Amino acid sequence: MNRPSDAHELEQIIYAVTEEVLGYLGVSQRILPAAPRAVTAASAERISAQPNLGNADTRIAALIDHTLLRPEASRSEIENLCNEAVRFGFATVCVNAWYVPLAVEQTRGSSVKVCTVVGFPLGATLTTVKIHEAEEAIKLGAQEIDVVQNIGALKSGQEEQVEADLRGVVEASHRGGALCKVILETALLSTEEKMRSARLAKRAGADFVKTSTGFSTAGATAEDIALLRSVVGTAMGIKAAGGIRSLEDFERMVRAGATRIGTSAGIKILTEKLQPGHGSDQVTAADDSEPLQTR
Repeated sequence: MNRPSDAHELEQIIYAVTEEVLGYLGVSQRILPAAPRAVTAASAERISAQPNLGNADTRIAALIDHTLLRPEASRSEIENLCNEAVRFGFATVCVNAWYVPLAVEQTRGSSVKVCTVVGFPLGATLTTVKIHEAEEAIKLGAQEIDVVQNIGALKSGQEEQVEADLRGVVEASHRGGALCKVILETALLSTEEKMRSARLAKRAGADFVKTSTGFSTAGATAEDIALLRSVVGTAMGIKAAGGIRSLEDFERMVRAGATRIGTSAGIKILTEKLQPGHGSDQVTAADDSEPLQTR
């Protein structure tokens, strides 16, 4: 790959890329900061130009799983999703397993991880199949696995089977160096069932509990996030997913205890954050939570 011949040329490239991103966000009128000379002087191999986001705004991006799980999603849509994730610094792209190799290629060299779903969206797949799904996805490059618990088994009182089902996927994920999140599908559960589900996921060794697939009757609520946090404590992550479309939704989930947000509206959320008059001190709950293990 050809490299710029001098620091000035590199600065101009960074400036142009940053201006393009700001234009994408609709805030191209903002005054661009000076190009990062210190980075140039350090001979950095990769420059990641972000749209003049403050600390709170970059923390927002770092909490978001940029998600596209619609069955009709095309290759070009996934490519666009990945480009957006790299551009704005989202935590992961979350895609169906078929698109994992494409997502890995599109995000290569960036900090963005690739997340995929297992036993999705019903959770009723055989345990052996869920384990195989996770193992194959990890071989293809997935770094995070979101698995749906067996909801019918939970409602039938088969807690040992539910835990064993989850443990198999969690252990397969960890063997492959991937995080594992358990999707509870809270919209289908009573309060008592949500609590039982969270305890089972924790006993199975999961890294996160997650509220929803986004394919059921409802998505995340702040009340459910707070309930799950009260059950799992601070050692586990909580991913809020389903119906999170605005900065207000995002902030409500984080205040309730969420440490990751699954949404297809990440850019809209960041754009709202950049609007004049919106404070930069809203993302606080995530900062106070204990750091998660990254196996």
